[in-house]
Amino acid sequence: MAETALLDDLLPALQMHEIVDQAVTRAGERTWSLADLDWGALRPERLTEADRSAVRFITFVEDHIPGYLSHFLEAFPVADAEQELERFGFNREYFRFLVAWASDEERHASALARYQVETGMATREGILRSLAEEGRKKFELPYEHPVQSFTYTLVQEKATQLFYQRFRETVSEPFLKELLGRLARDEARHFAFYSNLVGAYVARDGAAAVPGLKDVIATFRMPLADTMKGYWRWSLKVADSTAYDHTEAYDAVVRLVRGFVDTPGEPSVADLGEFVQAIRRVR
Repeated sequence: MAETALLDDLLPALQMHEIVDQAVTRAGERTWSLADLDWGALRPERLTEADRSAVRFITFVEDHIPGYLSHFLEAFPVADAEQELERFGFNREYFRFLVAWASDEERHASALARYQVETGMATREGILRSLAEEGRKKFELPYEHPVQSFTYTLVQEKATQLFYQRFRETVSEPFLKELLGRLARDEARHFAFYSNLVGAYVARDGAAAVPGLKDVIATFRMPLADTMKGYWRWSLKVADSTAYDHTEAYDAVVRLVRGFVDTPGEPSVADLGEFVQAIRRVR
């Protein structure tokens, strides 16, 4: 694990409150439910085999929300009487976001699972069993500092948003096209939250934050990459069918750093951009 020069591992609770409040307010204003979807508009005959494969793949990823949530609740506990008040305050504010985020992701998983059943791609019993096989596997991140976990999630949310947008451009089934648009908009909101959160760290620590961010990019793997059998072959096929490349999301980190660091000419900032481009060239 690369050493970082971060000054502190958590932001002040009040600052976190302001960042979370904006995200939670937006979530409440833009929520939707499965009942809002026109299930009568389904046209499964317009699905290609590539479409069906991509839907199955992303259902596994979205349905792993219990694992994702469990990891962050363990990393940022809110049931520890021995915690200092400021640390608990930060965790408590992050919990507010996690609850709203988990609700979004659970809705995504439910919509995709129902879509498979309604289109005849799977039976209810079959999909529940297959999702349980993967869902029981533990999810964890290897990062030392909270800002690294937040940066990982920033990249993951941006990558997922980009995927849904690209996938939407390739499908002709109208219901799926509408659903993917909704999923992309939710992921964009999640990305905006993590951009604000990581941006606050970079604004505070300046170029000292860059080594930790580079470490995340160098070790980045999409969720389930190391736990789901056949993940890499399946993910590459899905990416090829949708003209999608998750490394495009790395550029969001470069833009964020350039936007918050006061001296864009700082060597470490320029190096981050070159580092990202080098990684993208070899993948």
